[in-house]
Amino acid sequence: MRVEKFKIWFAWLCGGVIWLMITNATKGIHIVSVITQVLLVILGILSTIAAVTMTRRLNRKDDEARKEVLGDL
Repeated sequence: MRVEKFKIWFAWLCGGVIWLMITNATKGIHIVSVITQVLLVILGILSTIAAVTMTRRLNRKDDEARKEVLGDL
């Protein structure tokens, strides 16, 4: 489960860095800069929600597997 969680958050981080580079590259073009900044905020929020949701599901799946192995049902 740790590897899956690492992959989720690494992808989130890489996506954020890419969006920041795109936003920085479009600073000189006013309307494109505004659009990329708005997209950065919206997609950043959505990707964070998705990453947290996937992590919670993995945690829940991990807890269920742990209970099954330990017999704590």
